[in-house]
Amino acid sequence: MMDKNRIKDVVSDQNALFKNREFYLKREIPGDYLKTKKIFIITGIRRCGKSTLLKQLADNYPNFYYFNFEDERLLEFTSEDFNSLLEVFMEIYGEQKVIFFDEIQYVAGWEKFVSRLFKEGYKVFITGSSANLLSRELATALTGRHLKTELYPFSFKEFLQYSKISYQNINLTMTRAKIKKQFKLYLEYGGFPEIVISRDKNELRQLYQDVIIKDLLVRFKIKEDKAFRELVLYLISNIGTAVSFNNLKKTLGFKSVTSVQNYLSFLEEAYLVFSLPKYDYSLRKQIINDRKIYGIDPGMIREVSFRFSENSGRFLENLVFLELKRRGREIYYYKDKRECDFLLREGLKIKSAIQVTQSLSSENRERELGGLLAAVKEYKLHQGLILTFDQAEEIIIDKVKITLKPVWQWLLED
Repeated sequence: MMDKNRIKDVVSDQNALFKNREFYLKREIPGDYLKTKKIFIITGIRRCGKSTLLKQLADNYPNFYYFNFEDERLLEFTSEDFNSLLEVFMEIYGEQKVIFFDEIQYVAGWEKFVSRLFKEGYKVFITGSSANLLSRELATALTGRHLKTELYPFSFKEFLQYSKISYQNINLTMTRAKIKKQFKLYLEYGGFPEIVISRDKNELRQLYQDVIIKDLLVRFKIKEDKAFRELVLYLISNIGTAVSFNNLKKTLGFKSVTSVQNYLSFLEEAYLVFSLPKYDYSLRKQIINDRKIYGIDPGMIREVSFRFSENSGRFLENLVFLELKRRGREIYYYKDKRECDFLLREGLKIKSAIQVTQSLSSENRERELGGLLAAVKEYKLHQGLILTFDQAEEIIIDKVKITLKPVWQWLLED
């Protein structure tokens, strides 16, 4: 067990820093999270703003406890030290009923302690850099007692809000010019709050290494260090491309397909990359079909990927995927004889089809329109959407309305 005085020192230091923490942009939070008595869990990639969001939430309470488990002084902290932590809180700040825990996944068995706090009437807020923070153990311990939200780096709308660029009157020439200028910067630097502020690409590279080392190699005890890094680089360098586990195994020299599957699940758990399934009525086929790969942030992808040439269409496609994730949509891709980038399902039905391309030209018109129309007809839709860098148009083909719209404009819609 840790020495109680050491815990007291950490608590005092952290609370002073936390209470003086500034946030440069208020993130959108549904009001229910403050009103409900349930445990509120925030997950997302490191440095996407989870701690800052906690401060934003904490400002709604006059008094609270705060503790960040990602502190080098807490390497010896275990679940047996939770009681000491609670005693330290009470000794320093008196009895409070609101607690903020940052990066709690570093302590095994934390969910049992949080469950006890809930039963004792505490309001608990939690962050963690792990999609599987809601593990089977947590689900068992906190069934019906928690709400969860996933936080991503700044959306383009938030990027504009930070830059104090209004997007309310996009039909005005000057407004559109400012927005398009900012959109190019967003594609270049991405949405990690600290990088948006500093515009330092070295920080992006360091953040990438931190995720690889701290959240993946160390946490999951990965021994195939070199092969794993090559896998990550390959995936990030091939965003928007369908890959098969078997081909990845052969290309990168892994011992088994299972290793590739496990490593990809680790990457998704750390929110570094995402895999998109091909839609199929058969769940079994959906699981075994090739997956399309997308990354967490456009700036990071540009900075760390190994690119033989610019592929702006893929970057736009990645932005659209991330925005659909932010909006909580259920997403798939379509592929038969032709391909459509995104299908959106609601309930049991496909409701929308979206194609993304840098521009619709005479060279790619047949391919892009053909893929979208194939998906529209397959799922008996009446319209389709093509998102481009800067084209706006409406086309009627076989009684199907095809709308072309700039990606930057679509990103600003509700």
